[in-house]
Parts: sequence; structure tokens; C-alpha cells
Amino acid sequence: MMDDRYVEGLKAIADSNRLRLFWLLVQIDERICVAEAMDVLGETHYNVSRNLKILQKAGLVTAQKEGKWVFYTLNREGTRFHVKLLAAVKSIPEHEFENEIKKCRLRLELRERGQCVVGPDSQEWAAIIQDQG
Repeated sequence: MMDDRYVEGLKAIADSNRLRLFWLLVQIDERICVAEAMDVLGETHYNVSRNLKILQKAGLVTAQKEGKWVFYTLNREGTRFHVKLLAAVKSIPEHEFENEIKKCRLRLELRERGQCVVGPDSQEWAAIIQDQG
């Protein structure tokens, strides 16, 4: 009988929003919280949180709570299968997600001492996006 981890891993990245989210984590190689992911991807709290939980259940990301924030990072301790999935997603060309990378770098600049201090849909974020035009 096939191990469910394979099916869960493939199902987790089969959704375009989860693939974008996972790809972003792979490319920036940094932890990210729900608020930051919301601003970068333009998704609701419910959708981002749900998608991150699905990626976590599939063993692709891990979660760590710090204060009021939950940070998600790539699971570097995954099985050989998970490592291969990560490599497959990493091979997607950057130009496919150019906008997300740009927004993510801008959003991460709002951190103080590596910590997220600005909630989603903030005035600071709106001003940055407006300036970028």
C-alpha cells in the first residue's frame, strides 16, 4: 500500500495558491508569517493560514510561534521524497513569480530585528506598494 505522505505532498503543491506560497518560501529561504504572506500574495488571512497548514500537514513546512506571530519555514528534515519535491519546485523559473519575489523583499524590509512588527493591510505597506506603482 502506498504511503499517504506521497499523496499529501503532491496534493499540497497541486493548488496554484499553495504552489505560489511554497515556491516563495523556497526562493526567499527565510521564514515568513501569515501577515507577510497575505500582503505578498494578496490573499485573505483564512486562505493563507489554511494553505500554510496544508503545507505543514504534508511535511513541507514547519511552524514556530513567537509572540503573536507564527512563522513558517521550509522543512529541511523531510524525507528524500520531500527533498525531491522541494527541488522540483525550486526549478520553476523565477520569472514566473517575479512580482511575488519583489513584494516579498519589500515586505520583509518592514521587519525590526528579524521580527514581523506590521500587520497585514497596513498603511505602511499600502504606501510602499503605491510608491512602487
